[in-house]
Amino acid sequence: MASETTRRNPPWTRDEIILALELYKQLKGAWPREGDSRVRALSEMLNRFWHAQGHEGSTLRNENGVKMKLMNLRAHDPLYAAKAGLKAGNRIEREVWDSFAGDFERLTGTAHAIRCAIDAGFNLGVKTADRELLEPGEVEASEGGLLTRMHHLRERSHKIIQTKKNDVLRRKGRLACEACGFDFGEKYGVRGEGFIECHHMKPLADLTETTITKLGDLALLCANCHRMIHAQRPWLTLEELVVLLKDV
Repeated sequence: MASETTRRNPPWTRDEIILALELYKQLKGAWPREGDSRVRALSEMLNRFWHAQGHEGSTLRNENGVKMKLMNLRAHDPLYAAKAGLKAGNRIEREVWDSFAGDFERLTGTAHAIRCAIDAGFNLGVKTADRELLEPGEVEASEGGLLTRMHHLRERSHKIIQTKKNDVLRRKGRLACEACGFDFGEKYGVRGEGFIECHHMKPLADLTETTITKLGDLALLCANCHRMIHAQRPWLTLEELVVLLKDV
């Protein structure tokens, strides 16, 4: 009996739809010409993405499938949806459209970062790893699962976290949340000393440009503030969180 991965193609992920939307915008919503190299290149990249996770099959992200996904995006495009009476499309397509369709620079930057992550083999085991890395109450970033995973791995590097804490202790003498000011040591005594989380502030689309995390890329946050940043799409910036706290 064929395995589940060979019988059924996996649903399109947020990462893949971002890549498809970039091509859709390049084509201005038109049906691709026969043999369009951009369609072939996207098909080949997405197949590498899934082959690395054990998925196979002749219809897995083939060129026809890519073209159909491009046409599905018309359901969210005001230039086509009303005229053609298209169905609403799926939820992830709508979310990606709302996040990126109006900002082509952000779209292309994010798509570039996703391609770099796939080319670097960062997709290996991504679905399982994402479930392990996301805390309860956290959601995948608008930029998709690959960059979300990369973000969390940067945040949870024990070496850089300890270096960040040591630097702040040396300069300020205490570890306090940079958003709300909460100090675990002050509140809980010895039990709370040294306890605080690190948040990686670098935009997700920039994560693939360098493998080095600088201390200035990290902010120290209490668990509550850190969860609030990751609680909804789009994730909050530290500055937006600070403003939100002031308004409460």
